Amino acid sequence: MFDRDVWQEIFNTIKTNKLRTFLTGFSVGWAIFILVMLLASVNGMQNGFTNQFNDDATNSIFVRPGTTSKAYAGFEAGRRIQLKNDDIEYIKRSFPEDIEYISARYYANGTARYKSETGSYSIQAVLPEDQIIEKTLVMAGRYINEADQVNKAKVAVIGRKVAEDLFKKEDPVGNFVEINGLPFRVIGIFTDDGDDNAERRIHAPLSTYQRIYGNTNDINTIALTYNPTYDLAKALEFSGRLEDLMKRRHKIDPEDQAGLYVWNYAEAFENISSFTAVLKGIGIGVGFLILIAGIVGIGNIMVFTIKERTKEIGVRKALGARPRQIVNLVLLESVFITAISGFVGLLFAWIILAALGPMFQTPAFSNPSVSASTVITATIILIIAGVLAGLLPAMKAANVKPIVALSDK
Repeated sequence: MFDRDVWQEIFNTIKTNKLRTFLTGFSVGWAIFILVMLLASVNGMQNGFTNQFNDDATNSIFVRPGTTSKAYAGFEAGRRIQLKNDDIEYIKRSFPEDIEYISARYYANGTARYKSETGSYSIQAVLPEDQIIEKTLVMAGRYINEADQVNKAKVAVIGRKVAEDLFKKEDPVGNFVEINGLPFRVIGIFTDDGDDNAERRIHAPLSTYQRIYGNTNDINTIALTYNPTYDLAKALEFSGRLEDLMKRRHKIDPEDQAGLYVWNYAEAFENISSFTAVLKGIGIGVGFLILIAGIVGIGNIMVFTIKERTKEIGVRKALGARPRQIVNLVLLESVFITAISGFVGLLFAWIILAALGPMFQTPAFSNPSVSASTVITATIILIIAGVLAGLLPAMKAANVKPIVALSDK
């Protein structure tokens, strides 16, 4: 394999057929480039989809009320379902082994003012466990605790963007901000990996806002996390049991899909995984089709090369060259052209991804890249492609009879 004379012959053949070698190598390099870019794009889409769920725990379930579309248990269709505080305790009692964390959410809009600065923000009144469910990161101060909830304290944890809008360079923690004309003491500042919109919210104790809005016990959403050891099947089974329980409790037809919405992140991840698997399969398929075209091209150039060197091969065999030596010569040339051109395509794709990949940071597409396993797989494909491309021409060259080869014109 490392015979100097053999490699001199290979390089001489490549120099003699520069155009054909370049076009063939280009087709292989382009195939690998397309394959890597397609797989990187699929990974970018998968990262984008996954990042959209980064601001919540991946084992989250959200229960939201709707409006019934079917009559049931003596109630007419069109009934608006309302969740209550009691639903939280009911779920806890019903699923003691399944529930990890649970929180109610009450949504409102408010105008916040500090000194001369004013802004309109979304307010999310929650229980303390909501911090874990939403993966809220407190960057200063603290989050809402049980004492705040019990005492109906007028305290607020503001998002990073709210702090920048209202307080500028001043430290918000400990200061009072007016929300809809009522003073709330800022006890913390939070950041959120999900998106900037999440950081434009204000979090407050659930009991405080329920008291402000007429001593109600209404809630808008129930957020919970289930046992993190559950696999996909068990997670979906649990959300099904939860939905059935809540529909019975609120007298909703079991087949009514509009009365109550139970959304499980596990189902979303399953759909994303299926979608990206299809995309990845399509990408690999397209890449392989282009690669096959390159293999055919290399096979053609090797056939032409052997035809031009028929007399030379005849001389070699007359002087005692074994068929295995002829096969090795042809296969080495084929693998060399394939490997060099393929690595150039691979390197070019890697450079583009390294330079431009970090620039793609959108909700639907983020950090397109290829893994080490993809690079190793591509390398193996290159070697196999080179062998396949040169196999038939090599076997043909090895079977040439010396007398026939010597008489070839």
